[in-house]
Amino acid sequence: MNDPETAGAGSLSRRTFLKGLGTSAVAAVAAQTTAVAAELEKVNAEKIVGPGPVPVTLNVNGRKLKLQLEPRVTLLDALRNYSSLTGAKEGCDRAACGACTVLLDDTPIYSCQKLAVEAQGREITTVEGLAKGDKLSKVQQAFIEKDALQCGYCTPGFLISVTALLKQNPHPTADEVKHACAGNLCRCGTHPHILQAVFEAAGVKATSKTEVIHV
Repeated sequence: MNDPETAGAGSLSRRTFLKGLGTSAVAAVAAQTTAVAAELEKVNAEKIVGPGPVPVTLNVNGRKLKLQLEPRVTLLDALRNYSSLTGAKEGCDRAACGACTVLLDDTPIYSCQKLAVEAQGREITTVEGLAKGDKLSKVQQAFIEKDALQCGYCTPGFLISVTALLKQNPHPTADEVKHACAGNLCRCGTHPHILQAVFEAAGVKATSKTEVIHV
C-alpha cells in the first residue's frame, strides 16, 4: 500500500506541504514583527519636547511671532500672556462662550482649546489683524454703525466668526448668520444688533424689527 503521507517521486507530499505552509506563516509573522519594531524604534527616536519651555514660532496676522513656551500653553495664553495680542478674550476657558475665537487658516476656532505648539505652520488671524492700519474692516465698521456691542468683551469673537462667514458666504440669510455665530455668546443680549451689523457688512437689506419673545 502507498504511504498516505508520501506521494510518488517528483510530487509534493502532504507532510512536505504542511511543513512549507508553517514555514511561510512563521516568515510572514516575523516580517510583520520586524516592521512594527522598526516603527516603534522610529517613534522612540523622535525628540521629546518639554516639559520646560521650547522654541515656538507662530504666524499671526502675517507676522512671525517667536516665543519660548511650555508645550502645555494654549494658543490663547500664548497670544495674551506671551505677546501683546490681547484681542482674543478668556471667558469660560471651556469652549462655551466664543470670546477667544481666532481664525486658523480662515477657520474659526476656540484658541483656549488649541495648544500653541499645534498651531505652528498655520495662518493665525486675531481681531487685531482684521483692520488695515487705521482702516477698519467692513465687519468692524458695521458693528460700530449698528451699535452691535455693549460691554464689548464678546465682540472680538463675534467679529472673527462673522468675518469667516462672509468670506465663505458673502450674502448670508438670517439663519445662516445665527448658525455661524452659534458658538459665540453675548451676555448683554445684543444679538439683534449683531444680526443687523452682519447684513450691513454684507450689503444685504434687512428690516430693523426686533423679535420679542415672551416667556
